[in-house]
Amino acid sequence: MPHTKLRRLVTISVAVTLGATALAACGSSDDGSDDDNGAGSGPVSLTYWSWTPGMDKVADLWNDGPGKKDQIKVTVKKQASGDTLVTKILTAHKAKKAPDLVQAEYQALPTLVSNDALADIAGDVDGVKDKFAEGVWQQTTLGSDAVYAIPQDSGPMMFYYRQDLFKKYGLEVPQTWEQFAQTARALKKKSPGTDLTTFSANDSGLFAGLAQQAGAKWWTTEGQKWKVGIDDAPTQKVADFWGGLVEEGAIDNQPMYTPAWNKALNTGKQIAWVSAVWAPGTLTTAAPDTKGKWAMAPLPQWSATDDVTGSWGGSSTAVTTDSKHRSAAAKFATWLNTDPQALTALAKEGGIYPAATTAQTSDAFAEPPAFFSNQPDFYTRASSIAKTTAPSAWGPNVNVAYTTFKDAFASAAKNKSDFGAALKTMQDDTVADLEKQGFEVAE
Repeated sequence: MPHTKLRRLVTISVAVTLGATALAACGSSDDGSDDDNGAGSGPVSLTYWSWTPGMDKVADLWNDGPGKKDQIKVTVKKQASGDTLVTKILTAHKAKKAPDLVQAEYQALPTLVSNDALADIAGDVDGVKDKFAEGVWQQTTLGSDAVYAIPQDSGPMMFYYRQDLFKKYGLEVPQTWEQFAQTARALKKKSPGTDLTTFSANDSGLFAGLAQQAGAKWWTTEGQKWKVGIDDAPTQKVADFWGGLVEEGAIDNQPMYTPAWNKALNTGKQIAWVSAVWAPGTLTTAAPDTKGKWAMAPLPQWSATDDVTGSWGGSSTAVTTDSKHRSAAAKFATWLNTDPQALTALAKEGGIYPAATTAQTSDAFAEPPAFFSNQPDFYTRASSIAKTTAPSAWGPNVNVAYTTFKDAFASAAKNKSDFGAALKTMQDDTVADLEKQGFEVAE
């Protein structure tokens, strides 16, 4: 759809989006020059809000290299991530003082676009699209002909398992979700006190990624109306699958990221984890005694002939509509996320897994994560899996859907009750919120 139509479709009040929160925000740099969207036409100072560790060191590479040549200097301002940063950006934009560039999670882009906070930089990024997996690039266009950001990092989903314990219990790595269920049941018979994994309701991104892999499209448009498909057939299939395993006791029903979860992973009470490429970092902290005992494989598929994964996490670099130097900002955003030197520095300093496909096989990823030293081809496999990332479909009230998921599914998991009912609650609350904000919603 044309980007102008997209903006009309998702226009909402900044005040409504911000709620009662009003955070002080710094404005973008202004060197006193007239509005200038060009690069290389005089000294330009840009401000970039980012939460990635070491981003200032990466910016220094630009400032001492290409930026120095083009007279474009970038200053990084460290920020919090998640909804806190989105609120801060919108607060600053309301005062027309947003920074030139912002780091934004993919699911936050529709909210920022809906408030006219992000610029369309399609005219400044010719030839960039081919550097990213199609499913990742699509998240920065919102299905339109506009480009609202450049992908920075990605979180392709994978299956992690204790290699030693799978061997001990005579288990095969599941290739399909049906085999996954059979593996969970087989393990319970062989070791009743051990679980294959847990269903956790405290991270909405995991469930969203699983639905994405199954083909779900939670937000789409029909003419000038939003259509919410959170309870569509693919997502119902995912909910029924996990709900069934929880109800029969084939897997655990406790949340992740708790001391109990850490202990279960560290002691072998849970022997697998559906996660993303960043999992080694989490396991290093959660299960330090199991270093070198895990292995990674592709996510199980719904059909043996499928080859697709979901995405859990990831962010982009966007240019704001308040920037007086959009082309210069877009030039830096492109360099940051496509230049080999920049991407190597991002991996080293920030610990990110780059969205650019060529960087995923660069020297920065020649060695496996230290926690997976037993799997030399870790990043080779990860790169192959990343290319199969399914497209997603985000909308302007992801935060409402995610909050409802945590409440409804946490109750369903704890009580081992119907996940389908929890999914309907998630659908109904998301639709009700859109209507409350004045959106037209298709049936």
